[in-house]
Amino acid sequence: MEVAFRRLREDAVVPTRAYDGDAGLDLASCERVELRPGERATVGTGLAVAVPDGYAGFVQPRSGLAARHGITIVNAPGLVDSGYRGEVRVVLHNTDAREAFVVEPGMRIAQLVVVPVAPVDPVEVEELPASERGVRGFGSSAH
Repeated sequence: MEVAFRRLREDAVVPTRAYDGDAGLDLASCERVELRPGERATVGTGLAVAVPDGYAGFVQPRSGLAARHGITIVNAPGLVDSGYRGEVRVVLHNTDAREAFVVEPGMRIAQLVVVPVAPVDPVEVEELPASERGVRGFGSSAH
């Protein structure tokens, strides 16, 4: 499946996969941003994307940035709907308590995973069907 990208800035990097078989396309920054410890910032990629109808783009953190520098995405995964044509921006967060992190233009900061989504029609009902789990919440399985 082809996914169309449009450069909104001349220095934008069209996403690629690091390795054949990778699920995500690497998204690169188009801005220089310094993230002090605990700080977050919205970082532009300089790209717009046309996610096909019936699909959604999920912006995921890069595991290397998380493991080495504590950089993650606040709203992980970020969602790019099929009808959105604006700039793809990434809300980065520096979780490191001591070290600042500098995002440089061209640096890979996230990855975009495009997946099919089922059309859903919400229907209000008086009662939901029973299930084994029921209303038991977080930690209810004790595993």
